[in-house]
Amino acid sequence: MPDSFGAVHRLGIRLDTEQSFAFRGIRFLGEGASVEANFPSGSGIAMRRPCLHQALIDRANEAGVSLLWGSRVVGLTAGGAVLDGHGIQCRWVVGADGQNSRVRRWAGLNGARHQSFRFGFRRHYRTPPWTDYMEIYWGSGSQIYVTPVNRGEVCVALITRDAHLRLEHALPQFPDLSRRLNGVPASTTERGAVTASRSLRRVFRGQTVLIGDASGSVDAITGEGLSLSFHQAIALADALAAGDLAAYQTEHRRLAQRPNLMAKLMLSLDRLPRLRRRVLRALASDPEIFANMLGMHVGVVSPGDFLMHGMLPLGRHMLTAS
Repeated sequence: MPDSFGAVHRLGIRLDTEQSFAFRGIRFLGEGASVEANFPSGSGIAMRRPCLHQALIDRANEAGVSLLWGSRVVGLTAGGAVLDGHGIQCRWVVGADGQNSRVRRWAGLNGARHQSFRFGFRRHYRTPPWTDYMEIYWGSGSQIYVTPVNRGEVCVALITRDAHLRLEHALPQFPDLSRRLNGVPASTTERGAVTASRSLRRVFRGQTVLIGDASGSVDAITGEGLSLSFHQAIALADALAAGDLAAYQTEHRRLAQRPNLMAKLMLSLDRLPRLRRRVLRALASDPEIFANMLGMHVGVVSPGDFLMHGMLPLGRHMLTAS
């Protein structure tokens, strides 16, 4: 998302424009309504994950990081970690090992303030993008979001509370998208994962600290997971330099406030079909409300301004709608 790029540039990460696609905004489709808005400034960037991984590896190598591929970390010790059966001493242990973090469990940091889970399934299709928006299709109990990832490929991802639902069964709920993809060859197989909204009580203990999805996460529909990780990386670097992990804990919670708010708003549309229909129709009747919502999503519009110019007008439209 556009609010990531200050952190990306500060971290020295270079993204290959030839292996990515710039999208200018978000489009909601569903319940007979369609509404779109551009980002207040800049564009989002979509790319295949292996390309992003390579960019991160290249930057780590430039920074002098030793990457021990294939090594197995099997536990923590009082002074470090156990690597391939051998104890190593270190000042800090950073757990960046994802939603099912072993480091989090070893450090006794699994305690969550709240958490919920959904399921995501994705497949890439070999077709030129038909739009420079990221599209979110709203259906009954699920969403499909479509993101162009390069000039000849789009990513189609399903998010649902039903662990047994797959793309091929969900697509008929979205006839416009189904027609677009009819006869289009898939370039990857379907893969799935759990997407979690999770807030931990603590993200550090002693010399061990968590970052990224290991430290808590927001539902994938927000598109904020990577942005959070990049901003957390800068906050953690500052805290490590100062030797003050409590400062990282404070900043970590602050960084999560806006994405958590947006996740709650969007997941309420997932859970409440009648509310979703009224909201989508209200947004379509006054796209400026959606523009304010998107501005708040990427941190350009303050929560107060969003309440005044987004939520209050939305409420009026919903009350007067037939």
